[in-house]
Amino acid sequence: MTYEEMAPVVEAVDIGKRFGSTVALDRAGITVRAGETHALVGRNGAGKSTLVDILTGLQAPDTGRVSFGGRAAPPPGDRDAWRRQVACVYQKSTIIGALTVAENLFLNRHDRGAGGLIRWRALRRSARELLAAWSVDVDVDQPASALTVEQRQFVEIARALSFGARFIILDEPTAQLDGTGISRLFDRIRALRAQGVTFLFISHHLQEIYEICDVVTVFRDARHIVTAPVAELDRAALVAAMTGEDVSLAGDTYRPPPPADAAVRVVVRDLVTASGAGASFEARTGEVVGLAGGGSSGKFEVAEALVGLAKPAGGKVTVDGRTLRRGSVPDALAAGVGLVPQDRHRQGLVPLLSIAENVTMTVPGRIGRHGLISPARRDAIAHGFITDLAIKASGPHVPVSDLSGGNQQKVVMGRALAGDPKLLVLVTPTAGVDVRSKQTLLGVVDQVRGRGSVVLIVSDELDDLRICDRVLVMVQGRIVREMQAGWRDNDLVAAMEGVDLDHV
Repeated sequence: MTYEEMAPVVEAVDIGKRFGSTVALDRAGITVRAGETHALVGRNGAGKSTLVDILTGLQAPDTGRVSFGGRAAPPPGDRDAWRRQVACVYQKSTIIGALTVAENLFLNRHDRGAGGLIRWRALRRSARELLAAWSVDVDVDQPASALTVEQRQFVEIARALSFGARFIILDEPTAQLDGTGISRLFDRIRALRAQGVTFLFISHHLQEIYEICDVVTVFRDARHIVTAPVAELDRAALVAAMTGEDVSLAGDTYRPPPPADAAVRVVVRDLVTASGAGASFEARTGEVVGLAGGGSSGKFEVAEALVGLAKPAGGKVTVDGRTLRRGSVPDALAAGVGLVPQDRHRQGLVPLLSIAENVTMTVPGRIGRHGLISPARRDAIAHGFITDLAIKASGPHVPVSDLSGGNQQKVVMGRALAGDPKLLVLVTPTAGVDVRSKQTLLGVVDQVRGRGSVVLIVSDELDDLRICDRVLVMVQGRIVREMQAGWRDNDLVAAMEGVDLDHV
């Protein structure tokens, strides 16, 4: 049987969708066939999210049709029928932390006995059976707030499968996972495929497309551009389809390192986090330092302790001779520390506030005096960042909740830059953003280092780390290796996993 002869699990044909004057989809479509992992890629604003809303019944198309297994999609209001066909695991989890795992799995579907009372023992038994059937190793009695990002994703997948759906949409599932977590997720995807589950996989990390997907569909400017087997579309052709032009993924990564006699601006001495991870290093004027490692390396804990988000158990951080107060974000801001945090949804943005309010909230002294804010001054600062960072918005008063993921991340970057930081800490700065946005965000690093500031990039994304003058590799809470610019991918990945290839 050829690929074209395989039965489609879902088919969307000639889909059109408008929101006022905005064309979200223009005669777009996709066909996902049984048993495959099908990638959907495109720049922010390409129409991916709107298509997902239509495929899951949250939006009705203005034109075109959607079918599942050759049958017309359910009526828009029949949510149970939609859940039996398709489910989406979003980048922002829908798990309710205050409830247990079992309660989340059967929310609004509780097993009830006489008098309508919930049969808790039966509920927990059903939850254990469900998770066991799909090989998800999670305690059903624990509160969902205790789950890791990875575990929440597995629980959401199991919940979707319990409705009978065998078509799962994964929306940026790796955005908050480290390398080890991504490997486990991919193993779980392969195992579920063997059990008859089909996936639509949405990601901005193109290397993941080639690792886990069979077929890729590209959207650009609200239109379907191409669908092809992954093996027949190389990275350059894929990027060209996404952007409409040839775009280098990494660009010219060579930059002269800071001179050996450059002044030391940042000193981290014997820093010990609450979890026991430790770090000591110095950074010179205009230096870009990477901090890399796997899931249990402690790199994120070190970053949070450094910028005041968490109180360290010991050690000190000095910026331009000023020792930061432990666990104090205000003191870090006053000392000239800027931060792009790991999770923009929880730590980086206030969704209902405007771009201008988000960008300037850490620099009240720049937008007013005597406790009074100057809207004109605030908006002028925001306008500057909208232009410099190519934020797609009609103006500074747009709520950040209306922006795409890449543009939201640019707002977070703008806020980090608003105080002209002496130390800029970027934690997984390009997670969940497209190729163009990634280039813009990483391009900021050159501007900051050019002013003599220090940049610390905390990530295990290789493209983030390529622009560093050196990378400090953490394993099990300790810095075990320092790698100068020009490292090979295999060597860095091996070092992050605690393997020395020179002695293998």
